Amino acid sequence: LAAMNPAGTDAVLKRGQTVASNGLPLGPIYVCTRNDDLGPIIESTPADRRKDLVFFQNGMLDPLLEKYGLQLSPSNPNASTQCLVYFAVAKLGDKPMDGVTDLNPEGLTAAFGRHAESLARRLRSAGLSCKVPVEVIFQGMMLEKLIWISSFMLAGVKNGEVTVGEVEKDCTADVTVLIQELLASCRDANPFALFASDAAVTARLLAYGRSVAHFPTAMKEFPWRNGYFWDISQAAVSEGKADPAPTHSAWLKEYAPSVVPSDSSVAMFAATGEPARIVPATIIGGGLAKGLAAMNPA
Repeated sequence: LAAMNPAGTDAVLKRGQTVASNGLPLGPIYVCTRNDDLGPIIESTPADRRKDLVFFQNGMLDPLLEKYGLQLSPSNPNASTQCLVYFAVAKLGDKPMDGVTDLNPEGLTAAFGRHAESLARRLRSAGLSCKVPVEVIFQGMMLEKLIWISSFMLAGVKNGEVTVGEVEKDCTADVTVLIQELLASCRDANPFALFASDAAVTARLLAYGRSVAHFPTAMKEFPWRNGYFWDISQAAVSEGKADPAPTHSAWLKEYAPSVVPSDSSVAMFAATGEPARIVPATIIGGGLAKGLAAMNPA
């Protein structure tokens, strides 16, 4: 991210540095860290600057954002920004590669919130795509991405931690069952989010799997990923209802028992008008952070 600003006017913070301790100027604050670091980062950011935080993490962030009053609703005066990242940096120093697919050659990356437009300009200046959809469409896109990582990782682990490409090619039935179950869970739990048909969503997620075929599979950050669906299932069962994702629940217990909690829940937290320029930013994180900064030609 920092490499997207050749003028070097971004500030990149390293581990242990905070927005408060560095007296940084106004503007977006790109957070490119692990999910488990988000709480401390938010808490170390001055309250009046938290609305400038831009989150790049995978997974379900809504409960965390709500906990700190940063939920993305346009009616929230302290709304932050979230980016659904479909581009990737292979290793430190490499240029980001856009996550275009054979079904979506226009790209899948999207942003929503206070700094979505300025982030999109930065990414586009580096040849990367970035959509800025309205809230209900972004919500559906965010949940689709959550379905993708949760279904592909579990299907891969079930089949011996094969690559994402092997899941898409050789374990299509397994991952399709998971996609459709998790999509049904999302539809029920998020009635205001907009989704395409089951067939269209499945085809789009399989296509993205083909585009990142070399990615490994593993069960990581369970509370932020599969844990969202586990909680929905456990809540349904506790109310005497059918599990909306029975295959997902069963395979978690059988193939990833070490990540399944012993209790019933894993929930971690109960107008633009801008000039067409790259907005200087504060960037917290590692490899992705440096790539974002290079996108700022000012």
